[in-house]
Order: sequence, then structure tokens, then C-alpha cells
Amino acid sequence: MPSFRTLRTKFIAENPQILAEDVDFVLAERQNLTPSQYRLQLDQDLPKEQLTQIKKDLNKLHKGMSPQYIVGHAWFLGYSIDVHPGVLIPRFETEELVTWALDYLKDNSKVLDLGTGSGAITVALAKKAECKNINNIVYYASDITDSALRQSEENFLKFNLNDIITRKADALIGLEKFDLIISNPPYIKNSEKDLMDQNVIKNEPEEALFAGADGLDFYRRFVKQVPKHLNKDGHFFLEFGFSQKDLLAELFAKELPEFTIEFKNDLAGKPRMVHGRWK
Repeated sequence: MPSFRTLRTKFIAENPQILAEDVDFVLAERQNLTPSQYRLQLDQDLPKEQLTQIKKDLNKLHKGMSPQYIVGHAWFLGYSIDVHPGVLIPRFETEELVTWALDYLKDNSKVLDLGTGSGAITVALAKKAECKNINNIVYYASDITDSALRQSEENFLKFNLNDIITRKADALIGLEKFDLIISNPPYIKNSEKDLMDQNVIKNEPEEALFAGADGLDFYRRFVKQVPKHLNKDGHFFLEFGFSQKDLLAELFAKELPEFTIEFKNDLAGKPRMVHGRWK
């Protein structure tokens, strides 16, 4: 039987368009191996039953399926979040947004994960809040699609978060007031579609990715709606594209003069997050 290394080397040589890290993710996750365990076992022969499954996985990778969809989950702040095609795969960058929002989460808060998708943000917020002994939080998770809400509910049950309130909603329309609103909304320009990874285009929902000619369609709606949906002393946290800070700063200054706006760079040094709160 071939080893992990033999299969990996052969597949990467035959499929140079596929990232080696995607191959490693599929091979390790299918076997429930940590990265270090995977490296230690690279030269071990694979049992026949494992080889059959791995070949099926690599064939799906060859056909353009995202690695997280192949194994059925993605990692987000240390939590294994179930995902399926049609639901946005959680991004590492969004982990930084959640970590920032956690600094402002207080006991007895009412929280909205706007555009929840897989539910990753709510899961991470809720579990991390437990670890920090932040109590009596009421969580809402909203999305515009039924498939996303179903996936999020499955993840909430997986992590024993049985009290999450889900709502089908378009932006903030029809929702209540909250103490904290957090969202990784669509912000990619329509014109950038041809520049993106084709696996993303093929597998992930367009409504969770694209937001008009300049990528700001969501934010224009949000700034009109958020004053009616954020309690006094409330906060909002949003992710955006690294080239959109100046346009967003202008939009927020014009539409939300009663809010204090703070931008933050990601770990790569690029502006990617914004925090707004009542003055």
C-alpha cells in the first residue's frame, strides 16, 4: 500500500493548480490527525479501507470541490464547524473579528450574528463567552437563506447551544434591537469575480460573497437600518475588504454621525474590521 507521502507527491505533481495545503488538509482531516500527527505519519503505509476513501476525496479535490466541503467541516477558533456546498466556509480573518467583539461582550447582552451562514461566529462567541464566564447572553442568528439557517442550526445542536434563536431576515429588516451586532457580510466587487479562486465561485453562495459594483451594497443598507436596531451603548462589528476602508469611513461619517467609528487592521497589517458604537 502507498504512503501518505507517495499519494501526496503524485497528486500534487498531476494537479499543480491545487494548493498543497488543501491536499494536506483533506489527507489529515479525513484521518482525524492533527498537523503534527499527519507529518509524523507521512511515510506510513495506508490500510486498504483508508486508501479507498482518500482516493475518492482526492478525486473530488481534482474536480474543484473545496477541501472543507469534502471532509464536511472547517476549523474556526478551534471549533470544528460543519459545512456543506452552498454555505460560506468560515474564514480565518473572521476569527479576529470575533476576538475583537468578545472584548465588548457583557453579561445579560442580546447579540445578533447577522448573516450567520454556518453559524461559526455564534458558536465561537458562545463557547468563548462561556470560557470567560460571561453569562446570560441571548444569541440570535439570522440569514437570508433557508439552507444557511439549517446548517447553522445543525452546528448549534452539535455544540449543545440549544437556546440560539434563528431568524430568516434580509439585513436587519424585521429584527429586534440588540446590544451587539456582528457580521461578516458580502463585500466583494462584482467585477472581481473573474479574479477569484474558481473553487470559491463554483462552491460558495454568491449572495454571501458579492455586493455590487463597489462591494458596499450591504453597508449602505446597514447604516440606514442599524440606529433602529442597536440599543443605547450598543456596538456593531463588521468585516470588510482591505481596499474599502476610505469609502466606508466616508459612508459612516455621513450616515452615522452619532456613532464613534473605529477601524482595525488584521494580523497581516491590512484594514479589515470596523467597530461602531453610540457616542
